[in-house]
Amino acid sequence: MVTSEVPIQSLPTLQKLGSTAHSNINAQAVAEAWFVLFVEAMGDAMAVVDLLVDDGFWRDILAFTWDFHTYEGRDAIKQFLTDQLPKFNPSAFTLREDLTEFHIPYEGLAWIQAFFNFDTTIGHASGIFRLVPLADGSWKAHTIYTSLEGLRGFPEKIDLRNHEMNCGKWAEMKEQDFLDEEPTVVIIGGGHSGLILAARLKMLGVNALVVERNERVGDNWRKRYTSLHLHEPFWCDHLPYFPFPPSWPVFTPGLKFADWLDSYARSLDLNVWTSARAHTVEPNATGKKWIVKVVHEDGREHQFEVNHVVFAIGLFGGSPKVPDILCQDGFNGQLLHSSQYKSAADFRGKKVTVVGSGPSAHGISLDCVDHGVDVTMVQRGPVYVMSAKNGIPKFLGGVYMEGGHPIDIADHIILSFPNKFGKFLHQCMIREISELDKDLLEGLRNVGFKLNSGEDDAGALGLVWSRAGGFCIGECDRQVQLETTALGGSTDFGASQKIIDGKIKLKSDGNIARFTPTGLLFEDDSTLDTDVVIFATGYVNARDALLGLLPTHLHDSVQPVWGLDKEGELNSAGRELGGRGPDGEKVSGLWTVMGNVSLSRIYSKFIALQIKAYEEGVFGARY
Repeated sequence: MVTSEVPIQSLPTLQKLGSTAHSNINAQAVAEAWFVLFVEAMGDAMAVVDLLVDDGFWRDILAFTWDFHTYEGRDAIKQFLTDQLPKFNPSAFTLREDLTEFHIPYEGLAWIQAFFNFDTTIGHASGIFRLVPLADGSWKAHTIYTSLEGLRGFPEKIDLRNHEMNCGKWAEMKEQDFLDEEPTVVIIGGGHSGLILAARLKMLGVNALVVERNERVGDNWRKRYTSLHLHEPFWCDHLPYFPFPPSWPVFTPGLKFADWLDSYARSLDLNVWTSARAHTVEPNATGKKWIVKVVHEDGREHQFEVNHVVFAIGLFGGSPKVPDILCQDGFNGQLLHSSQYKSAADFRGKKVTVVGSGPSAHGISLDCVDHGVDVTMVQRGPVYVMSAKNGIPKFLGGVYMEGGHPIDIADHIILSFPNKFGKFLHQCMIREISELDKDLLEGLRNVGFKLNSGEDDAGALGLVWSRAGGFCIGECDRQVQLETTALGGSTDFGASQKIIDGKIKLKSDGNIARFTPTGLLFEDDSTLDTDVVIFATGYVNARDALLGLLPTHLHDSVQPVWGLDKEGELNSAGRELGGRGPDGEKVSGLWTVMGNVSLSRIYSKFIALQIKAYEEGVFGARY
């Protein structure tokens, strides 16, 4: 194991605690003893706080706050518990003895992790605590996580089946969906985020209609470049109620995932209107409901008046972002955005330039190499790179893996780390990964590829939460990939080695000044002749995209969508668009869900629970 220097001021290290921990500790006995005290104390905020270290964390998702909060330190946790425990009256605590584990994630850092269940006045909840050893031999909690699992009296309808034989009426019934009735929820966008939420709502008995602009579910993947695939192993990409079969490839091809989404929608009888767009979303006369105008491709229009609208339009809203470079009209070649790119086979015999150095730029450049196309990558700024072979097993922390925890347990483990705390763990992690990847990284530096360590030296994690980009998963050589399997080996979805080998040419020593008739002129007066320029430069901000559907007088009420707030929680992804803003009430009932499959799976559950609580009249006040 590579030894990492742990930031003592930020993590509960053994050195900081003045303690020791040994692998032969009876973790179950320690967890049980602490849990008995915790249950006894859960009516007294001060008594609970005394069971935590002074700089501990408590992360709550809906269980005690009807919101997403992370509290840090004794004073903040005490105030939160003082205010909220009497309202929710927690009871029926049980410790999950099968899930108690002792962990040493890094040298000098150790904790006992345990799960528990409990009830509140409004529902069923779960929690995780992590205990750290103190100098006197006792153990206290450094992190506690609580989350709402279900509403009292309104369980998911996952075991209820329709025993009626409807003969040949199924297709007819599907065609009539919502032609003569109002849905409760309109979901704008039929990608994985929208479909997952629709499934969650259906299982809670909430009628939802998905409006998808493409002709077929999955086309948002089908219409991208053919070599596209999911960048996470399938163990963390299962869809709720419909897991991948055991023969599924570790890294899912985009076209295969497109077909899976189509099958998901059909198999779960989700209500999806394809070839339809949401045109406008406006408040009704009372301001309590939302009028959604839907326009079909054939010109037909429908108007719904609903309680909730969910924007599932993708992390960047689907609108390409292309840099404004002088003299584009004077270029004699072909210009396109990565969203328009299909296959390098279209450019055989031509010189291709890819502007950008993120995952799409790497994927397109690698596709060009595979098709024998002359390709140059223009890097505009530094990125964080980790190899799939060494990075993904560390990044997923052994949580999502073959033979690992069930997906719901794995999701809770990931959520139980407050994002602020997770940043410090990732600072340790990237030092390990960088050491393991030193040959790859040195090779990239030697050819002029610009690298960084991510925001606050936290690698991909900080970049995910702030930009949802700016990093790339690199590869080793293809022969290694063919001789290894699953997460133990490198995967072929990066272009790093091809850049090192010169098979992907690199231009990283100057900014683009303007186009010329034959290519690009850079600020240092160097030129690059090319036939095709592909902008792999991302998409517009998700907030800007959804504001286009709302009336202008509501724009200021919509909070930032992505990025973290001061507590380290997502601004409004997974919650109502007003967040905790001063005018949030004006956009009550408007929601957004986005992110990769795992984030969509996780946050869709909480959105569905909140919407169901609103509909049943049991939603309390946000804290």
